[in-house]
Amino acid sequence: METGTGGAIGSGGADGSPVDGTGTDGTGTGASETGGSRQPGDGWLGLPRGLLRMRQLILVAWLVPATVAAGVLPGVLAGPGWAGCAVVPFAALLAGHRMLVRNWRSWKYAERADDLLISRGVLWREETVVPYGRMQLVEVTSGPVERYFGLAGLQLHTAAAATDARIPGLLPEEAERLRDRLTELGEARSAGL
Repeated sequence: METGTGGAIGSGGADGSPVDGTGTDGTGTGASETGGSRQPGDGWLGLPRGLLRMRQLILVAWLVPATVAAGVLPGVLAGPGWAGCAVVPFAALLAGHRMLVRNWRSWKYAERADDLLISRGVLWREETVVPYGRMQLVEVTSGPVERYFGLAGLQLHTAAAATDARIPGLLPEEAERLRDRLTELGEARSAGL
């Protein structure tokens, strides 16, 4: 089994300590500032709040200029009544914020004895089961925006392309810990075949 790294990330291990269920953000999701956090008693880990912040900043970077342009340009060119066109991108900004929060809360993963579970989705729930023995490549990737926010993604490649999976927005330490653990478990499972 091969491992790869797709970006500059730090080293170390995640604490993985359980959270009381209220989370440090006060939302009741069990999410914490420091990384993937456990839901009480169920073994699922959520994604760090930094992923939500990154996605919200990208949303604002696109829709605030669009809102200003949709209000100023028609207002100047066609009259002040047309400045109301700014309502559409502003409404998209508010709706997008809500959707990003719901999507962020829906992502979670759990390490089990024989496989890794990844669950995501708000309207359409999707749960991917990746057996350790089927993994061929585990990559840690981090683009420039992710690095700025101190995040990294984990990409799992298996023997069947349909079961490839990813976990976005992990802390680099947790991504590296998972990569090393999954590589070790994958090698042990495939050696037993």
